[in-house]
Amino acid sequence: MRAKTLIKSALYPLYEKRLLAKLDLGRTPRHIAVILDGNRRWARENPSLNGDTSSAHGHRRWAKENPSLNGDTSSAHGHRAGASKIIELLTWCEQTEINVVTLWLLSSDNLNRSPEELDSLMQIIGSSVESLGETGRWSIKVLGSLELLPEKLQEQLKRIEAKSSGIAGLKVNVAIGYGGRLEIVDAVKNYLDSATRAGKDIAQIRDELTVNSLDQYLYTAGQPDPELVIRTSGEQRLGGFLLWQSHQSEFYFCEAYWPDFRRVDFLRALRAYSMRERRLGR
Repeated sequence: MRAKTLIKSALYPLYEKRLLAKLDLGRTPRHIAVILDGNRRWARENPSLNGDTSSAHGHRRWAKENPSLNGDTSSAHGHRAGASKIIELLTWCEQTEINVVTLWLLSSDNLNRSPEELDSLMQIIGSSVESLGETGRWSIKVLGSLELLPEKLQEQLKRIEAKSSGIAGLKVNVAIGYGGRLEIVDAVKNYLDSATRAGKDIAQIRDELTVNSLDQYLYTAGQPDPELVIRTSGEQRLGGFLLWQSHQSEFYFCEAYWPDFRRVDFLRALRAYSMRERRLGR
């Protein structure tokens, strides 16, 4: 088994180069959205020793050979491993023609988890976004119902977003406390507030409400809709992610858990997208 693993490790770089060489960057998406799914399941299958996630892949065999020993299989272990993968993904995106990346880090439904899990998850998310900001490479925008988050995290996210504003290059949306239906409700509320402040009556507000007018009040206002949505972990559903924006998106479902997502998986997703005929309703 170890020999097979070593052979695969040696061949993957060659396979990646082959995929990239054949990839038509002119047919790759400009905006991709990624549902980072599978952290908790990955943690259960990849226990770490003393909370160490740096060599988690090597612990699979250890876990099988030492079933009586307890490694760290907590959700926090999985979330930390997933967080460490984000900068890798953004680096891969920089090597293509992708301009915008939207990452779903926390759904509004996830806020119903246990207080213990949420406390550690909020800390990991805050630290992860802080790390993205510290690179100075990307403009970061926070999407979601921030009022649902702890006040300390809200302030941290707003500070990081403000500091990174105006940075040229890849635009990175981090969806935190995000729900697709909540976004549409918020957009309608903001539209109504704006129209009311302008002194419009209900008949005028109704007549002027269009897809384009409401689009201006979405969290992603001013950005192109994602052409490609990727979900890891083998789940084949959106779960409410970018309900409005994904109406003409292509979807790619990857079997790997998010912490195991490799560059070759990323390139395969781009290849699958480039091979599809996008009629866009025509």
